[in-house]
Amino acid sequence: MCGIVGYIGPDPALPVVLEGLRRLEYRGYDSAGVAMIDGGLSVVKRAGKLSELDAALGVVGDVPGSVGMGHTRWATHGAPTDRNAHPHMDCQGRIAVIHNGIIENFTDLRSGLEKRGHVVDSDTDTEVVAHLIEEKEGALADRVRATVLELEGAYALVVLALDEPDVIVGVRVSSPLIVGLGDGEGFIASDVPAILEHTKNVVILHEGDIADVTRNGVRIVALDGTEVERDVTEIHWS
Repeated sequence: MCGIVGYIGPDPALPVVLEGLRRLEYRGYDSAGVAMIDGGLSVVKRAGKLSELDAALGVVGDVPGSVGMGHTRWATHGAPTDRNAHPHMDCQGRIAVIHNGIIENFTDLRSGLEKRGHVVDSDTDTEVVAHLIEEKEGALADRVRATVLELEGAYALVVLALDEPDVIVGVRVSSPLIVGLGDGEGFIASDVPAILEHTKNVVILHEGDIADVTRNGVRIVALDGTEVERDVTEIHWS
């Protein structure tokens, strides 16, 4: 099971994301990567353990930004290589996507994208999501929701976009995803241990929820676009 961590707040995102990924290493993985927004959208990813990603970040240098996300992957579609590691981006390098689960109809979606002129670089089912979002218009959450309606499978998604640098969008479709609420900061993760060091207040997303996470809280809509309320759960274990 892949690991997902996202952060938006006043602090540098990279340390929060990397520590969260380390807390999810028990899930097992064969590659890892991060995406950060700070004037631009920076993606660094490597096959292998987090130590390989750390080494790559050491070569690249500081990856700044107070909005970011990270991923550890077990390969399903495509071998465990740098190219297939998450995050994946759209043609313009303005949208980044990480993903747990499987997009069952990705072959047909990829074929359609390529016919429409998209260049899909990886062998994964994940990358098609970034390109589909690229084609949509409106707010990021609306573009993500329109894309989800085209997908078949069981998955969780987290999306960043350079056009909306103050929001992280997450989606739960038959794969767990939670939102953490802090003081002027928000988190998103595939499991509680990833963010427990920072907050004990979490929202467990329900099936079909699409979460718009900002520094000020979270707005959740269902797949039909209706806004929904979800309880905040306080975690009492360490």
